[in-house]
Amino acid sequence: MGQDLEKARAKSREVLEFIAKPKLNEGERKQVIDESVKYWTEHVNAGFLQYRKSVSTDYTAVEWEDEGATFRDINGKEFIDMLGGYGVYNVGHRHPRVLKTVRDQLEKQAIHSQELIDPLRTYLAYLVSLITPGDLKYSFFTNSGTESVEGCLKMAMLATGRRHFIGTIGGFHGKSLGSLGGTSKAVFREPFLPLLNWSHVPFGDVEALETVFKCCDFSGDRIAAFVVEPLQGEGGINVAPPGYLAKARELCDKYGAMLVFDEIQCGMGRTGKMFYCQYDDVSPDLMALGKAFGGGVMPIGAVVGNEKTWSKYVENPFLHTTTFGGNPLSCAAAIATISILLDEDLPAQAKAKGDYMIPRMNELVKRYPDVMKEIRGVGLMLGMEFTGNDTGYEVAKHLFARNILISGTYINSKCLRVEPPLTISYEQIDTFLKALEESVAEVSKSAKSGLAPAIS
Repeated sequence: MGQDLEKARAKSREVLEFIAKPKLNEGERKQVIDESVKYWTEHVNAGFLQYRKSVSTDYTAVEWEDEGATFRDINGKEFIDMLGGYGVYNVGHRHPRVLKTVRDQLEKQAIHSQELIDPLRTYLAYLVSLITPGDLKYSFFTNSGTESVEGCLKMAMLATGRRHFIGTIGGFHGKSLGSLGGTSKAVFREPFLPLLNWSHVPFGDVEALETVFKCCDFSGDRIAAFVVEPLQGEGGINVAPPGYLAKARELCDKYGAMLVFDEIQCGMGRTGKMFYCQYDDVSPDLMALGKAFGGGVMPIGAVVGNEKTWSKYVENPFLHTTTFGGNPLSCAAAIATISILLDEDLPAQAKAKGDYMIPRMNELVKRYPDVMKEIRGVGLMLGMEFTGNDTGYEVAKHLFARNILISGTYINSKCLRVEPPLTISYEQIDTFLKALEESVAEVSKSAKSGLAPAIS
């Protein structure tokens, strides 16, 4: 294509005008849709566009604005968000208090100097020490969840002097090279092998976990850390069985390894506790945070650790640094998010709303066993397992046609996740449940008739 600075100047000004306008006219809306499709195909990734268009059943949906538990596309069509940005929007879309806090901070300073003490980072680190369980004390702030996992791996290496990690089948920890080692699905890992030294065991299998610890200790290839999601997200919303996390804590202590909990998706109130590990009263040595940590407004994650994981890092604080991690705007958003979660008691709301939904969803499992297989999860981190990949995909298309956004999980494509904002109203939940019932009924009817399901 070649460099063309004048064209870039003109187009950037045009886009800024679109952003500044409260409403676009019909011609401008069509231009944005057409150009979004064109530029996505030519400059982003045509493969994803084809997937998304196949779910957008009547026209290409281009999202444009959002609030609460809904978003609107550029034509003003409103959708209930039952996906929640894969767990990003715990306090809702553009919560007014998060927006105000970020705007207030923007009037003072956006990015810190990198050299002096920036106060919001210190306040946020203190708050994180107050809301996390056990002896977690220190925080290093990142820009994303996968960066948080990377930091946890480095801290575990520093604390133990070891390089071998254990992950779980169904685990997903990100796609940067370190965290990708812990992510379990071959389709993501194989193109980038060899990765760090990882062993994977079945999730929830205490005997398998203990066997790997024993064997690695005997051979001298000792374990630096066991890295696990207490409630697996991309693996299909799989809940740790009772006693599993406690046994993991016991084995890590016995063999001198660090216990790392990835609460990027299941943390920050989503399951009914501030962090899922609190259900089992088990505390890790390191915890990775991300997604909802920035209140759905700013990108921020955290590596949270205890004294033993931080001691070597304190000796040399330049072993792990970041330019934008912990910037004032992101820290302001995270501070507001913590305040909102506590003031509005959103963890309790998540549990109550999940308990409201699960029995009604289980009724559909009983009535349509040819379509739905199982409902699992806790709070507002729920998974709907379908009888096949195509079946779940058809249900997702029917829901989208009824103005409900939902999506599957990366590793288990038969599972659709239900992760709406914790602020979602019961009226919106009822609308979703009605749409789900209608969608499942139509998919079941079409399957029995041998016809392709029609979108109505």
